[in-house]
Amino acid sequence: MAKTTADFMLERLTEWGVRNIYGYPGDGISSTLEALEKSIDRFTFVQARHEEEAAFMACAHAKWTGEPGVCLATSGPGGIHLLNGLYDAKLDHQPVVAIVGQQDRAALGGSYQQEVDLLTLFKDVAHNYVHYCQSPAQMRHLIDRAFRIAKAKRCVTAIILPDDVGEEDAVESPPHEHGTVHSGIGYPSKPRSFPPEDELRRAAAILNEAKKPAIMIGAGAMGAGAEVRAVAETLGAGVCKALLGKAALPDDLPYVTGQMGLLGTSPSWDLMMDCDAFLMAGSGFPYAEFLPEEGKARGIQIDIDPGMLSIRYPMEVNLAGDSRDTLAALLPYLERKSDRSWQEKIEKNVAKWWEGVEKRAMHEGDPVNPQRLFWECSSRLPDGAIISADSGSSANWYARAIKIREGMKASLSGTLATMCPGVPYATAAKFTYPDRVAVSFVGDGAMQMLGNAALMTIAKYWRAWEDPRCVIAVVNNQDLNQVTWEMRAMGGFPKLEETQKVPPFDYAAYAASLGLTGLRVEHPDQIGPAWDQAFAADRPVVIDCVCDASIPTLPPKITSQQRKNYFSTLMKGDPDEGAIIKNAFKRYFTS
Repeated sequence: MAKTTADFMLERLTEWGVRNIYGYPGDGISSTLEALEKSIDRFTFVQARHEEEAAFMACAHAKWTGEPGVCLATSGPGGIHLLNGLYDAKLDHQPVVAIVGQQDRAALGGSYQQEVDLLTLFKDVAHNYVHYCQSPAQMRHLIDRAFRIAKAKRCVTAIILPDDVGEEDAVESPPHEHGTVHSGIGYPSKPRSFPPEDELRRAAAILNEAKKPAIMIGAGAMGAGAEVRAVAETLGAGVCKALLGKAALPDDLPYVTGQMGLLGTSPSWDLMMDCDAFLMAGSGFPYAEFLPEEGKARGIQIDIDPGMLSIRYPMEVNLAGDSRDTLAALLPYLERKSDRSWQEKIEKNVAKWWEGVEKRAMHEGDPVNPQRLFWECSSRLPDGAIISADSGSSANWYARAIKIREGMKASLSGTLATMCPGVPYATAAKFTYPDRVAVSFVGDGAMQMLGNAALMTIAKYWRAWEDPRCVIAVVNNQDLNQVTWEMRAMGGFPKLEETQKVPPFDYAAYAASLGLTGLRVEHPDQIGPAWDQAFAADRPVVIDCVCDASIPTLPPKITSQQRKNYFSTLMKGDPDEGAIIKNAFKRYFTS
């Protein structure tokens, strides 16, 4: 049987090191599915319950491994369904290659069933590289360029394959003549990237003169933990983290203040408000209100993308380069500070903060304080755990109450902040590292939107995992809680039951019906034993924790306007008014 273009495409994927393909079948990719049947021993095809889940898993694959994730979908509706997960990858700068089917070429332009202008559809999300395969002779360079560009630019690329082209005989080596392209496999080792010496000296001079230096790191500092630590300990600085940089540096270092921003900590706020110079490395942190006022602190920024320099704060020195390489190059020019009083103050604030986190987690809830679900998990996390969180209030508690240790991985949808990646991220973690424990924190809104269906993917595959432990912790408060609190804090509007209330659902019983372990937590004393049981289980576990929706998720530092909005909310009559008075005022207005 002749080798088809689809056969050759899969061979080329193998040469690029692809082992996992996340997708969903359809007749617009029949030729690819037939090719997969012949080469299934070379791939794990992860059949998602929805193409959006497949794209989320491809994004998470890239986050967990650093290598491009691959997702596959049929024409028209399948390609449309990929978009949310692909935008998650685009906005968080993750390399993902999407392969999408299309109707036969002869039908295009004829208002054919499922005919969608896919080139236009993907032109934004995959703007760096999206192309039709109109001829078998293109397939070689389309695959090669899609992977090379995805890796080089850390972006989404897309290949659109009409099904009739996939069925045609492969052209592995185009003829050597005018109008042909002859590409090759391979991507070079990452080149070192750091600024010239004079710029490093300028940056070092500012940091050496500073009495109260601060460091902020983001996703671009992943892999640069040793360098960040060396700079911080030389300067006597504190280090705060943007949300996507949570795993870049362990939280058990005494000068690491935790998250910065809307989901941040008090020590991080104090660090940035009181510093006289700060170094931002690998972060596009967008919230100006959490950065020093202009002119109050001297700024230095490191970013691999020169276009992102000095966009959040008027930096005095802009260093274009890789965070790890640039910090290593900067370090020899830094002077070790003998006065450690600034860092000692930071460390006292951090220690006090963690004491406060534990105290707040142990406050009573009705029936369960959600903070305790996260706090009780944190100390029990197995070494090397891979942790994800969905968007919503679960992201708040994940940011503040989970202590990342050396060797762990952690992520969420940082820039898009979309609902629903939590369970797919955890599932992808088990396909990329089947010997490690995956944990995901997901709100009940996200579980009902996609998570419950995604649990079926876990149920389908978990028996093949070396270590079957995968824990999905559901924050079950029957409320779209993050939006509810944003309405109260930002707009001064009471909770609107018609838009915010989530239907009741027994997630533990549902998990059990899938052959997983389901644990229902309805009392705070059940939380610790539930985590112990989950981490000792012989299969994936869903912890269904019935939580109090009235525990405020707002930043530790709130503005006078937010205080006014709270009063306005109460005056207008909020259905949770009594609980808000008991919890919010106790925690934020009298603390």
